[in-house]
Amino acid sequence: MANAYAERWIRTVRRECLDRIMIVNRGHLETVVKTYVEHYNRERPHQGLDLRTPEDPPPLRPVDAEGAIVRRDRLGGLIHEYHRKAA
Repeated sequence: MANAYAERWIRTVRRECLDRIMIVNRGHLETVVKTYVEHYNRERPHQGLDLRTPEDPPPLRPVDAEGAIVRRDRLGGLIHEYHRKAA
């Protein structure tokens, strides 16, 4: 059973990240994978978690619809993270 989860993770990280970046050396690979793992666990919504992230606590109140939306680029623009600016 664990093999299926490992294979799915490898397929996801390759498809969404590693197939789109030219890796130069081991240090670069480690930095890219570390950045992607942070994004995967803190920012990327998961269907099995009702579109929340693994490190997110359940929402206590509705999200404010006020404030501008700010985009943060990671991995040279490969990954875009969007957040609402504090009012």
